[in-house]
Amino acid sequence: MYSYFRRLYLLPFTFCLIALWSACTRLPNVQGRGETMLQGVWNQDSVANAKDLLSYTQHHFKISCDSFYVDLTTHSKVNYYSDSCFNNGVWKEYAKGTYAVKGDTLILNGTFTKANYKQKVSGCYRSGRYLNNFKIISSSGSRLVLENLADQRECVLELKQAITCVPKEL
Repeated sequence: MYSYFRRLYLLPFTFCLIALWSACTRLPNVQGRGETMLQGVWNQDSVANAKDLLSYTQHHFKISCDSFYVDLTTHSKVNYYSDSCFNNGVWKEYAKGTYAVKGDTLILNGTFTKANYKQKVSGCYRSGRYLNNFKIISSSGSRLVLENLADQRECVLELKQAITCVPKEL
C-alpha cells in the first residue's frame, strides 16, 4: 500500500519535470540579425527650431545586426550639471545595447558608456541604463524619421554608411 501512494506523489513531480524540460530551448550563441532597414550609420544633421530651444540633443547611430551604438550631443542654454561638467553648454554622451522593433516602435535597451563604449559607472552626465523608445514615422533607403516617445521631438536621420549584418558569436 505504501509504495502505491509513493508512486502517486512521484507522478505530478515527473509531469512537472517533463514539462519544464520540454519548455526550455537553448538559444543560439550568435547575435540576432535585427531589422534590415535600420542597418547602417545614421546621423541627425540638424534639429528643427534648434535656436529657439533651451536644450536639444542630436543623435548619431550605428546599427549593426541587433546592436546599436549612439553618440548623443546635447546643446543647452541651461546648466543642469556642475560647472566643471557644463562645458559651455555642449556635451557628449554615449550608449550601446540591443534594439527591437515592435510594430512601429523602435525600442532601445542599453547602458551609458564612455567614448570607447566601455561601461561608465560614474562621472559627468548620465550613467546606468539607457532606455529609449522611438516611433518610426517613415523610412526610405537613406532617410529615417523617428519620434522620440519621451518628448515627442522628431529625429530625422540620414544614412551615412550602409552596413550588412554579419552575426557574431556571443
